Amino acid sequence: MQHSSTRLNRYRLITQAKLCWLALVLCVGGQKVRADMVSEVDVLAPAKQEVLLLITGAIKYTNQGDHSAHLDAEHLQHLPQHTIHTSTVATDGVKRFDGVLVRHVLDLVGAHGTYLEAQAHNGYTVHIPMDDFFDYEVLMATHMDGKQLELSDKGPLWIVYPRDSHRKLQDIRYDYRWVWQLKQLTVK
Repeated sequence: MQHSSTRLNRYRLITQAKLCWLALVLCVGGQKVRADMVSEVDVLAPAKQEVLLLITGAIKYTNQGDHSAHLDAEHLQHLPQHTIHTSTVATDGVKRFDGVLVRHVLDLVGAHGTYLEAQAHNGYTVHIPMDDFFDYEVLMATHMDGKQLELSDKGPLWIVYPRDSHRKLQDIRYDYRWVWQLKQLTVK
């Protein structure tokens, strides 16, 4: 049986390759791609809509002159979509959350660090180990129970852990990592 870190590293490499290709496609906007362009891609397509998430810090792919990534709904819609059914400490009963895995967003921008500083619109800030996003299917939710998350109700983005699938995630330490009204990630 393979060691879990070897599997994790292999998964990360495969996912990064796929998302690097996606970033390239978004960057060149469907133009023909020469082989020599692939290694030079260090930008994402600019945000065309309202920016939902700002990512700064230790990232490789950017779309702003200040070495940051500004992601809009279109960026997120091009990533694989996922659903989690779980209870939360902030809502009643089991809810359905739809969105993208945080690890796919991190791979999209070429994040390389040991933790994230996640900041909400209301100023709440928490540090989250990067391993969380590769050990569990942590979602960056855009919808709850089929309704788009709004700033007035925990949106537009909410970091959601699959707490009902893993007993360990029901520990209060993980509850602090559920950042609603997410606006910025800083990779450190």
